[in-house]
Amino acid sequence: MTEYNVKRPLKRPSIHPGEILRQDVLPALGLSASETARRLGVSRQQVHRILACTHPITVEMALRIGKLVGNGPGLWLRLQQHYDLWRMERGLKSELEKIEPAEVTPT
Repeated sequence: MTEYNVKRPLKRPSIHPGEILRQDVLPALGLSASETARRLGVSRQQVHRILACTHPITVEMALRIGKLVGNGPGLWLRLQQHYDLWRMERGLKSELEKIEPAEVTPT
């Protein structure tokens, strides 16, 4: 799987990693949510919440998914981080605009 660096700020919404699992990864592997939960050693509800994009990919879940899929945890954590940053940047936009960057003074 090729990874691409994304320049900030993104204009389009970032994709929740659960959506990628639901639409691309699990169908390609021929896995249902129930079978995925069984293989990951977690509850079906936990998997369904991730697939519904209502819960984040935690470090623990990234380790489990990365092992199942074979691509390691890093990709899943970066996808979640990009999603979280995109949402927070928009939610805090007016507050962030009020913050003046500190200037580095030479010593």
